[in-house]
Amino acid sequence: MRISEAESQVMEVLWRRSPQSAEDVAGALAGRQDWQEATIKTLLNRLLKKRAVAAERDGRRYLYRPLIRRGDYVHAESKSLLDRLYGGRVSALVAHFSERAKLTKKDIAEIRALIEELDDER
Repeated sequence: MRISEAESQVMEVLWRRSPQSAEDVAGALAGRQDWQEATIKTLLNRLLKKRAVAAERDGRRYLYRPLIRRGDYVHAESKSLLDRLYGGRVSALVAHFSERAKLTKKDIAEIRALIEELDDER
């Protein structure tokens, strides 16, 4: 399932706390986005159609909750990015960042620690 950048912002709000109404989501995004409540409702309806969220009637409004876990979404997006841009190879991703973005000594130390941890597990 593909979730747009705008939809992912709505999902982040719902992952932090749910269920929430469209008004609640709009309020949570007010400091970051200048979206009207109608925009939020449109995004929520798209997410409903994608089965990323569920809605329950609460009086005259609906309360929304995520149907997918954030970790599962991040994993799928990360794998998609890795597959599309780096042929599924993590080493190619790390090489790209080492060439394009100067990795700090702290970054390199963290990568080494992760590799050592992986080696110890295998």
